[in-house]
Amino acid sequence: MEEASLKKTVRKTGESPGTLTYVGRSKLKDVLLTFTEYGEESLLTKTWKTRKDFIRFNQRTEHAPISWLNVDGVHKPEVVASVGNTFHLHPLLQEDVVDTEQKPKIDYYDDTIFVVMKMAQFNREKSRLYFEHVSMVLGPGYVLSFQEERDVDIFEPIRTRLQNASGQLRRSGPDFLFYALIDTIVDHYFAVLEQLGDRIEQLELNIIEETDEKATHELYSLKREMILLRRSVWPVREILSKLQRGSNTLLTPELQPFLRDVYDHTIQIIETIETYRDILSGLLDVYLSITSNRMNQIMKVLTIISTIFIPLTFIAGIYGMNFDHMPELHERWAYPAVWGVMIAISVALLIFFQKKRWL
Repeated sequence: MEEASLKKTVRKTGESPGTLTYVGRSKLKDVLLTFTEYGEESLLTKTWKTRKDFIRFNQRTEHAPISWLNVDGVHKPEVVASVGNTFHLHPLLQEDVVDTEQKPKIDYYDDTIFVVMKMAQFNREKSRLYFEHVSMVLGPGYVLSFQEERDVDIFEPIRTRLQNASGQLRRSGPDFLFYALIDTIVDHYFAVLEQLGDRIEQLELNIIEETDEKATHELYSLKREMILLRRSVWPVREILSKLQRGSNTLLTPELQPFLRDVYDHTIQIIETIETYRDILSGLLDVYLSITSNRMNQIMKVLTIISTIFIPLTFIAGIYGMNFDHMPELHERWAYPAVWGVMIAISVALLIFFQKKRWL
């Protein structure tokens, strides 16, 4: 799972289309393959940590009509290639699976539907937004899902639902599982937006109470994360729109109401993102206004002090000249008189500033 960033990974140039080259940050963890085979009367789950175990396994059995293979980790192209060869996936599809910088999209390949999405996760400890590259394939009788990381199992709720023999997942076809995976990713956006909303509220209080560099960094960090979140969510609307308009035999008519529901959720998420972006823009204006007002207050105080000392400096300058014929210098009352004049001028200026409401 990668931290939200505008920086892109450099791709190798000159390679032929369909070449499996991992694009993303280096990973040290092993790839984990989880195979789930289910029907109304049966449920079987197997897990492998090596490609050889997967190759030796007969991935389809007669008693279970639906198969779901989840691959945790796409940093090993040879594993993705093994899965692709087993399920006869198009080379360009496999190339997009290992490209973690691929934007969300939908593609149709012969008898498969391919969807790329970005799973958003919010790290409470670091107070930062992270994105995970997720690819999903719907084929005749099977669903494939490829996750960039396995630190957080985003599809664990789906596995829990599969344990319920009377649940709709067990009674429906692979297209409903495909929808459930998409719906899980979309639902995670609501949780992320809730966390971002809390951060925005706290930031608003910090800006009003105390303007410092920390608030500035937090403000620009939130603006950057909202841009990245919008970039990840906005194409999902087009993905769901194409799934609704398409006449693919892999999608049953009974799935359309569920697709419309997740489409409505996506629109709601996009509207919330736009609202938060407007709030952040307003907070930036408020921050600049508060900073400007505080600077004006400082300048006003310095100007008042300077204005008071201008006549005092003038008087001190006159009597600081070394002329012989200055009669008042030789009078005993001269020193206290000069002090009295200076104090009177200062008091008069302060009264004047108060009447003008400059103090």
